[in-house]
Amino acid sequence: MSNRINIQKTYKLYIDGKFPRTESGRYIKWMNKDKSTIINICRGSRKDFRNAIVSARKALSGWSARTAYNRAQILYRIGEMLEGRREQFMAELILQGSSKKDAENEINQSIDCLIYYAGWADKYQQIFSRVNPVSQAYFNFTISEPTGVVSAIAPNDSSLLGLVSIISPVIAGGNTIVILASEKLPICSISFGEVLHTSDVPGGVVNILTGEKTELIEHFSTHMDVNAIIYCGENKDEQKLIETNASLNLKHVVHYKNKKWALENSHSPYHILNTQETKTTWHPIGI
Repeated sequence: MSNRINIQKTYKLYIDGKFPRTESGRYIKWMNKDKSTIINICRGSRKDFRNAIVSARKALSGWSARTAYNRAQILYRIGEMLEGRREQFMAELILQGSSKKDAENEINQSIDCLIYYAGWADKYQQIFSRVNPVSQAYFNFTISEPTGVVSAIAPNDSSLLGLVSIISPVIAGGNTIVILASEKLPICSISFGEVLHTSDVPGGVVNILTGEKTELIEHFSTHMDVNAIIYCGENKDEQKLIETNASLNLKHVVHYKNKKWALENSHSPYHILNTQETKTTWHPIGI
């Protein structure tokens, strides 16, 4: 038994609550700094992205119809499950170059982020909704509603915390999401998909792809069934491309530039509002 070869983890995509391999059969060879560890990461394709969007759209009606309290419970459950898999994520973060202290801090901050948005999930409506004063015999109410299907480009310099910081406020607000994980530090992303899979999150609410940003950014920003896109980065050409393509069907563009996710003030209920639509309703008084 001393000569037993360890079973190596297979890193796949996370689409519709399942873990498919990329339909293209292509992979990226990811290596750590000293090139002692080589891992095959799925190189997601346009077809993978389209499949993820179909899943996200299918899941939207059920997820947005859930009570805010139930979404809060599920976000809290994700935090619980991440806490229980701390050792696994520690090993993956260290493999990607983090020190033990930095890895521990990133896991703690990721869990805290999930619990933070779990706390806001059933409260943001009370903060951002309002009764508007009007001079006629009507009530005028303004409320927030989910934008719909959100595509997102995760921060490239963060493996776990950046991914969690984008996903949490989007799903707290009742949206569904397809997110492209960090190309530089992708390993924790699919492991986080395994956390979601055991956390009462319905299939299709969160879909995680790995691959090359230069290949997929066009599809993330042009797909006509995407309602909003989140971009994390400083590349002006990519930002211009996203804004131009988003105008094709009036996607809402959210750009997080130079965001330091480890800082406490980087998280806000306004991040939930970033992927909400404002709806105003008039109702006659006395009827």
